[in-house]
Amino acid sequence: MSLADLTLDHWRSFDLRTARGVAQEAADLVGGRVTAVESADHLGSSFHRVRIERNAQEFALVPGGTVELGFDVDSWRPTAEQSADYARSLEAGFGLGADLRTYLAQILSPRRSVTLATVLMAVEDEKLIEFPADTPAELAARGLRMPTSDEWEHACGAGARTLFRWGDECPLDRVPYGDRTGPHNQLNAFGLRIAYDTYRTELTSDVTAVHGGDGGESVCGGYGTLLAWLPLATANRNPSTAEFVYGPEGEDMCEDFSVRPVLTF
Repeated sequence: MSLADLTLDHWRSFDLRTARGVAQEAADLVGGRVTAVESADHLGSSFHRVRIERNAQEFALVPGGTVELGFDVDSWRPTAEQSADYARSLEAGFGLGADLRTYLAQILSPRRSVTLATVLMAVEDEKLIEFPADTPAELAARGLRMPTSDEWEHACGAGARTLFRWGDECPLDRVPYGDRTGPHNQLNAFGLRIAYDTYRTELTSDVTAVHGGDGGESVCGGYGTLLAWLPLATANRNPSTAEFVYGPEGEDMCEDFSVRPVLTF
């Protein structure tokens, strides 16, 4: 199968030998080398992870095709603990909706189908060298580009329809900073270190959204435990943070933002 025809559904059906063949084809196309083809459990079945090194940078294979993105807030039911935690945030003056589902509808992308190309995406995000407006040119000089917002979301969730890439719940006895034991510290299904630190702010080609964190605003602001975790939600576009990043104040803080380069075939 050509990489141009590879979809996430096809990828799920491959045995390890077939996955290795696809990995080698991908590496040959970009002038890289395969560093790992391994299997991990994802959504109740075995799922292959591929890592390819090019110019001393590691990338993960992210199969595309027609995929489902976004979060269905209407069909989601919070746990009693989540609702109680959000209620405490409201009492403290935080939160933007009368209830948790109203708030989620404001910050999460809606459920939708999109068609994406198969790409290689950097395993680690990297801090910006220049102001966001200059980032596309800096990446292009290295044969790379910024991901789209849809590509980032797909790469993070890997087909999961849950609130977070690991499930619908998060530890409510801690915040996602300075803790090395929570689910956010595990590599995701594609082998990416993504949505792992609320102090991160990953940019994409969409200036209305940032992903993977809110620059630490919710944690250092004491918004509440659940609100501190929500910047890591797969479909969270962090609209208020995006407005700050691309506003006048963001110009002096570009070193606090990052990007996850994409390598296309």
